[in-house]
Amino acid sequence: MKRFVVGLALAACLGSPAFAISPQTVEIGGQTATRIVIAPPETDLARTIKLGLKQAMSEAGGGATFNDALKLYYFYGARHFEPLWLDQRHDGDIAWSMNAQKIMEAFYKAGYSGLDPDDYLDPAFQTAPDAGDPMKLAALETMFSDAALRYASHLHSGRIDPKSVSSSISAAPHQLDATETLMALAATDDPAAYFQSVEPQHREYQDLKRILIDYTAGRVEQAVSIPDGPMLRPGGSDERLPLLRQRLKLPAIEDDPFAYDDATLAAVEAFQQSLDLLVDGIVGPATVAALNGGEATSRGDIVANMERWRWMPSDLGAYHVSVNIPEFRLAIVDDGAVTFTTRVVTGKPVHMTPVFSDEIETVVVNPYWNVPSSIAVNEIGPILANNPGYIANNNMELLSGGKVVDASAVDWSATSVRNFSIRQRPGASNALGSIKFLFPNSNNVYLHDTPSKSLFERSFRAYSHGCVRVQNPWDFADALLSHETKVTLAGLESQRGGRETWNSLDRHIPVHLMYFTLRADADGTIHSYGDVYGHNQKLKELLGV
Repeated sequence: MKRFVVGLALAACLGSPAFAISPQTVEIGGQTATRIVIAPPETDLARTIKLGLKQAMSEAGGGATFNDALKLYYFYGARHFEPLWLDQRHDGDIAWSMNAQKIMEAFYKAGYSGLDPDDYLDPAFQTAPDAGDPMKLAALETMFSDAALRYASHLHSGRIDPKSVSSSISAAPHQLDATETLMALAATDDPAAYFQSVEPQHREYQDLKRILIDYTAGRVEQAVSIPDGPMLRPGGSDERLPLLRQRLKLPAIEDDPFAYDDATLAAVEAFQQSLDLLVDGIVGPATVAALNGGEATSRGDIVANMERWRWMPSDLGAYHVSVNIPEFRLAIVDDGAVTFTTRVVTGKPVHMTPVFSDEIETVVVNPYWNVPSSIAVNEIGPILANNPGYIANNNMELLSGGKVVDASAVDWSATSVRNFSIRQRPGASNALGSIKFLFPNSNNVYLHDTPSKSLFERSFRAYSHGCVRVQNPWDFADALLSHETKVTLAGLESQRGGRETWNSLDRHIPVHLMYFTLRADADGTIHSYGDVYGHNQKLKELLGV
């Protein structure tokens, strides 16, 4: 009985309306009633499955276990108790169906998709089913369905709950319908093709999968990896210089192998230029991460990034905006082609930019900055006790009940800034600059301009309180509105310098705040970026890779 109860994990999936195959609603004498249709078994194997399911119900006792057993009985009763995965031969022996064998072959190849075959290949599947034990046959049938569903779900939606990596990840992976999945697998002659169809079809996921297959098959030659350490500066000396020259395909220096010479400097600057990194010849964390990309990337990194692709919407939108946090870069994608890109500044590790998808609905010119309560309490509040003029000096307003009050007239020794709200007026010093792009979300983050332009020149750009600062916001607005009919760049520019003005877009534009430490170019080249928030490392630990 214990083995069969394990197989009942499937029954939880059968409780959805889509699985209500046997119960039927009928009208009897003007009253609505529900009847249960149990189709009689037509084969010896079906009679055996029915016997096992009935025995399971009789031994289940009460509560949830009995309800699960009943759901399974109804499900198989609607199909004459014919199994999905077991066949009865002419000699009476029971064997795995052809489809079941093909599905097990797919399980063996799970590693090519970054999954673990042992998560699906139960030892009980490796032996011939025992025709004389109805309970074991029923258990095998349900256990196999459970394994097939789990494999398809892992391929489609991932193995790990995104929130277990970080509360700042709000991704909600789409889940497969259990009924449709089982029926599709039972009907197809090519389960492997079905499994491939439920995997993400995004180009970058498929590129990562191809690289993982080559990696697993030993067809990828491990490239040189540069160890972490102090920044490598031109003219300096470091024992990692021979590895750096080898990675950049430069000849070795015999007389002083640890010297950072002019030839190495030129090669580093060319490399930085090719990836739009800060071209300074200094090999810091961002340049090391980029140097260690591509073939130097570990299998665990590939698997973790594939998992995050499974959390993404299956349809990103033919026209959409993406912000890849580790890359510190925004892009507009139109029908698969990047039509605009610019640098961004994202949240500090203590103020992480959240990971989620939404839609840009509004462009605001000359925005007020409504200071988040955390900043008001932790940063502005301590200043006001000694300098109540701070509010006015920074073009801010203190509000109580929606009305502006004089901060200098408040007795800050007797009250708290928590009792007020603070906003910064539009203007040159406004923290949001001259324009912001809104997509309603519970995280209260958005894309915006900034008066602090110098940070865009750095390779590492995690300095905000969570929102995303855009280097070229007006160029971004111009590109963003390419499909818009009502709002134009000229119209937005005519509003500059005036009052705060909200412009609602006719067409809401999908925006994806993503976290990928590996990105694949259209030609399949892989680039690596630093794990700025530690999400990648945490996910690898949870995946065990």
